Amino acid sequence: MLRIGICDDLADARFTLSVSIERIAERLNIETAIYEFSSGDRLLKWFENHENEVDLLFLDIEMPGLDGMATAKSLRQENSFIQIVFVTSHPTYVFDGYSVGAMGYLMKPAKENEVEEIMTRAIKSIRKSEEDVYIIKNIDGMYRVPKSSILYFTSDKRLVICITESRVYEFYGKLSDVEDELGSPFVRIHQRYLVNSKYVDQISGDSVYIKSEELPISRSNKEKALLELSKSLLE
Repeated sequence: MLRIGICDDLADARFTLSVSIERIAERLNIETAIYEFSSGDRLLKWFENHENEVDLLFLDIEMPGLDGMATAKSLRQENSFIQIVFVTSHPTYVFDGYSVGAMGYLMKPAKENEVEEIMTRAIKSIRKSEEDVYIIKNIDGMYRVPKSSILYFTSDKRLVICITESRVYEFYGKLSDVEDELGSPFVRIHQRYLVNSKYVDQISGDSVYIKSEELPISRSNKEKALLELSKSLLE
């Protein structure tokens, strides 16, 4: 699924672009979810609880209040994976987008063939970046979580909890399957804990510390875990 955001203060502009996206998605035979926002402030507020839920964002530059460029800069502070496409009526803004890693620009009104080209590139880019993210699926949807942001996983029976720097994700599965899928730098320290060794600040006795949080090392995992964690700390 390609999850697309449209941020524009004009309802007609959002509607026109969403209709084009739906037609393109049908031609490309891809599933999409479209989220609409009427301002940069509303978008950022939504992202506080939905950080990794949009893959591609069409962002109007000229909006009342927080403009598109300022909105993009705020987004980039928390999310390096979202692909941003600016939509504008004035080509003079084009060069400003390099500072926030914009993947392109569309001039209003956006032509459908140009939108399709953007969507096709976005899909290819997402597929290439899959190795850098861990995909979590639960009843709320699908999330592409940057592996570099994951502190550790913990499990409670069939419930797996992913702890990142900014939020928590829950899904059903087996921690052993997560371990097999991720590999290094994730280290199993306990039946219930799989940690990102890059975030281990300290190893002390039968515990490790991540962001001042103490996590136990089990007796059965201790020898292998300490060896792998010590290697990481020395790197």
